Amino acid sequence: MTTIQTQDELPLTESTFFILLSLAGGPRHGYAILKDVQTLSDGRVNLSTGTLYGALSRLLEQGWIARLDSSPAPEEARPRKEYILSDLGRRILNAETARLSSLAERARLRLAGGEA
Repeated sequence: MTTIQTQDELPLTESTFFILLSLAGGPRHGYAILKDVQTLSDGRVNLSTGTLYGALSRLLEQGWIARLDSSPAPEEARPRKEYILSDLGRRILNAETARLSSLAERARLRLAGGEA
């Protein structure tokens, strides 16, 4: 099995970042991810269902997330698929968050007249 270097996976697209960030809050089904991404991004990222499920499929293949098949609620005909952040996905999200924080700090220093 190949070891994935988290730095090699960066930078993340904005939609991937927000999908992983949504799942950092706990398991969610597709519609909940759509709504959470919209909220977390202050409305800047509005995923279509096709885009979301394409991204979820890719993230599953990469091992960044996992799928939970829960029992159907009484009003549902089939189980609702929920997704969770894997350990690898959490490491990648943490690495991207650190990268973005470093960029923001350099910008703050430069804008304040200091060297970055």
